[in-house]
Amino acid sequence: MKPRHHPLGRSRAQVTELAFGAAGIGNLFTPVTDEQAEQAVTAAWESGVRYFDTAPHYGLGLSERRLGAALRAFPRDQYTISTKVGRLLEPAPSGDGDDLADDLTDGFAVPATHHRVWDFSARGVRRSIEDSLDRLGLDRIDIAYLHDPDDHAEQALAEAYPELERLRAEGVLGAIGVGMNQAGLPARFIRETDLDAVLLAGRYSLLDQQGLAELLPLAHRRGVGVVIGGVFNSGLLADPRPGATFDYAAAPADLLTRATDLKAVCERHGVPLRAAALKFPFGHPAVASVLVGTRSAGEARDAAAMLDHPVPAALWAELKHRGLLPADVPTPGEAG
Repeated sequence: MKPRHHPLGRSRAQVTELAFGAAGIGNLFTPVTDEQAEQAVTAAWESGVRYFDTAPHYGLGLSERRLGAALRAFPRDQYTISTKVGRLLEPAPSGDGDDLADDLTDGFAVPATHHRVWDFSARGVRRSIEDSLDRLGLDRIDIAYLHDPDDHAEQALAEAYPELERLRAEGVLGAIGVGMNQAGLPARFIRETDLDAVLLAGRYSLLDQQGLAELLPLAHRRGVGVVIGGVFNSGLLADPRPGATFDYAAAPADLLTRATDLKAVCERHGVPLRAAALKFPFGHPAVASVLVGTRSAGEARDAAAMLDHPVPAALWAELKHRGLLPADVPTPGEAG
C-alpha cells in the first residue's frame, strides 16, 4: 500500500496518517516474541506505515531495541521514528532481574533488570537520547517527545525543553514535542515554547474531546503538528462489551452504553466502529497522524484496513443528531 505522508507542523519531519505505536512489542501487559515483534513491524511497513513511535519506558528499553532491529531491514530515509525523554533506565541491583522476571514492571512483562528514574534535567535529556540512539542502532532521531511531564512541568520547561532545542540545532533530532494523556499542559507548552509537535493520547476520540477545547485550535494557529494516540481509549472503542477498559480501567456503565450506541450507528452504515474511531481525529486540521498500539502482524494489517474503510458523511451526521457527538465537533470532510 502506498504511504500517505503529512508534514508534522512546521518541522521537516514527515509522518504517515497511520503510525505504529511500539509499546506492545515492548511486552505491554503480556509478552510477545522477537519474531512476532519483527512480523508486526514488517506488516505495518507493507501496509504503508512509515512512522514508528517508541520510548525507553516501553519494556525497559525492549521496545526500542526490537523496533530498531526490525527497521534495519528498511532504508533509513524512508521512515520516521520518534522516542521520548524524561525517564532514565538505571540498572537494578545484581540479581533483581532474575528474582522479578515474572513480575509486571509498570505494566510491561519484562525482567526487572532496570528501574525507571524521572529526569527532566538537561543532562538527563542528553543521556536519554544517547541511550535511545544506542538501543535503536541509529545516529539520529526524527522526533523526540517530553514523556508525561505532568508532575515535572517546571523542570521540563526550564531544562529539558531547551536541551531538546540544542539537540535539534545539532541535527541529532529533527523535531521536538511533548507527549501526554492530558490536554492542558501540552497547550501551555505550545504557548511558552517553540515545539514542533504534540502527541495527545486518549483526549481526542469518539468518547473524549477534551483536546478540542484549547489544544487543537491553538496547535493549528501556531503550526504545531498533532499526533493522536489512544483512539480506542485502551479498548472500549475497539470492542465495547462488559469488561472492556477505558483508559486502562474498567469502563464506567455510562461510557459502555455510549460506546455500544456508537457501534450500533456505525453498523447501520456498514462501518466498523474501529474504522470510525480511527478516522474521527482527522476532522481537525491540526491532526497529522493517528497512532495505534500494535503487537502483531494481524493488528498492524487490521489498523491499516480500518483506516482505509470508507466512512460516509451520513454516519457523522447521525452521530451528531443522536447526541453521540457534539454538534460543533469537526468531522472528516468538514475541516477547514
